[in-house]
Amino acid sequence: MYDYLIRNARVVDGSGKMAFTADVAVENGRIAAVGSLADCEAVHTVDAAGRYLTPGFIDVHRHGEAAAFRAGYGKAELAQGLTTVINGNCGLSMIPVRGPHRQEILDYLAPVVGDMPEGCDFSTLTEYKEQLSRVPQRIHNGMQVGMGTLRGCAAGFKDGRLTDDEYQFIWALLEEGLSQGALGVSLGLGYAPECFYDTEGLIRSLEPLKNSGTVITVHMRQEGDEVVEALAEMISVAKALNTPMQISHLKAIGTRNWEKSVPKMLEMLRAARAEGVDITCDVYPYPAGSTQLIHVLPPEFQAGGMDALTAALLDPEKREIMKQRMKTGSDFENISLLVGFENIQATSLRLPENKAFEGMSIVQIAQAQGKDVYDALFDLLASEHCTPAMIDRITHDNDIDAILKEPYSSVISDATYPEDGLMHPRVYGNIPRLLEHYVRERGLLTIEEAVHKITGLPAWRFGLRSKGKIEVGADADLCLFDLKNIHQTGTWTDPAQFAAGMDMVFVMGKPALENGVYTDHFGGQVL
Repeated sequence: MYDYLIRNARVVDGSGKMAFTADVAVENGRIAAVGSLADCEAVHTVDAAGRYLTPGFIDVHRHGEAAAFRAGYGKAELAQGLTTVINGNCGLSMIPVRGPHRQEILDYLAPVVGDMPEGCDFSTLTEYKEQLSRVPQRIHNGMQVGMGTLRGCAAGFKDGRLTDDEYQFIWALLEEGLSQGALGVSLGLGYAPECFYDTEGLIRSLEPLKNSGTVITVHMRQEGDEVVEALAEMISVAKALNTPMQISHLKAIGTRNWEKSVPKMLEMLRAARAEGVDITCDVYPYPAGSTQLIHVLPPEFQAGGMDALTAALLDPEKREIMKQRMKTGSDFENISLLVGFENIQATSLRLPENKAFEGMSIVQIAQAQGKDVYDALFDLLASEHCTPAMIDRITHDNDIDAILKEPYSSVISDATYPEDGLMHPRVYGNIPRLLEHYVRERGLLTIEEAVHKITGLPAWRFGLRSKGKIEVGADADLCLFDLKNIHQTGTWTDPAQFAAGMDMVFVMGKPALENGVYTDHFGGQVL
């Protein structure tokens, strides 16, 4: 007798193949049988007629390593069908954080991942996994090693070339993280301190990965005016290392780059793949992103970390240099010049005197204060010790469409988890937006194509062999839903609302969400 028998489901198995009607049996956390099981019995039987049954959804690009220790973590994820997430992206992993630059690194990470959980110490991935395993989890959590964090541990936030000893230290940390179970290695070349690498130095930092088969995920050096050149750099790095690479949240920032750069990059990716380069990409289905507000500043001022940057923001001479650089500079991802301060909202403001500006654009903040827009930005950042985040409206819907249509593109959220402030709607609604807007309303993707991009494809990319598919022996992480009921309830002004429409979400063979109600099942594992 099976534990669960789900009858008459429209099975979308995660492979991209057409849906088919079948019964699915679950036993001991695994899929035990798929097919016509009319003569079988189970402790629990579910009539799924007219509804889709899919593998549990996988988001390989979140920043929830600290959030996983918070009360309620996993609810927003389960409500949209997510059963597996991978954190530690964009080079900004919270592990391993140790050594003399520990606090500098944590301060820099806070706007994206939040603060170090009280009583925790993530000096190694093993320590992180042990501490997380003590906290009951609703969903599965995997980690990548962030190369920005490794460079920070080795050399802090200094600019320039590294020494041989510093490279040796980075290699030791990298091999340690992989030996302790990291699922991949992430780069954040748009962020300090990795923005201080040249291509040669970057390849050297990744030397242990050559011919390894370890996947490298990449937030590229630029996503604006020089995004095509940035992709060319990463293709050359992929060729030099001969190991799989995934370009994170592929996009082109700024009106002058819309509908021009993305078609060029897709051609480049197709050409590289035809040459045998194992390179893929992912995309989030929103025209706005979210990251640290300091990302609008010239990167050279981030040398030295948050303390040095705050001091520079308070220095009249350095402020003027920043201002002039931001007015004309094209040699960095100059977001304010590319999209305008009116499209950059400040979030995660901590000081009481700044709370009124939460969610306002930099233009609106400047107007409210009667200041020049640059002075308003610099003063806000300096007063908050550079910790605010932002939501920036940066990309074109047609570019998102083009990337989604590529068969090798998966769908991610890039969800960030600051301690407080206005969240991006993707934290709560990324999967519903994909299914509701791009499948049901617009028909840009079929249900089979969309599910493949959030199950089988990311599971393959990260070597999650027992996930992302409905077949005998696979983990019984499953979603049951009627497509017409899937709905993103959160909005830009009120994003923290659970998604609607998931009838049941199974984690390792038991319902973690049933008829919109969270059960007492905490079956999530540390991957």
